[in-house]
Amino acid sequence: MKPVIDNEKCIGCGTCEAIAPNVFEMGMEGDKNVAKVKDADYQTEKEKIDEAISACAVDAISWQE
Repeated sequence: MKPVIDNEKCIGCGTCEAIAPNVFEMGMEGDKNVAKVKDADYQTEKEKIDEAISACAVDAISWQE
């Protein structure tokens, strides 16, 4: 499983990056600042990713099977 970001929903607040900096980073997508998923050991970071999913104000993060 891998975390994914819905860039249509993402408002670029940076909460996910603050919670799980090994997994998420902020970057530009066109003219919009959005979260991006880094290559990481998602299993090791699972608790932090779940925390970031819960903390996302616009429900832009989910797990992809």
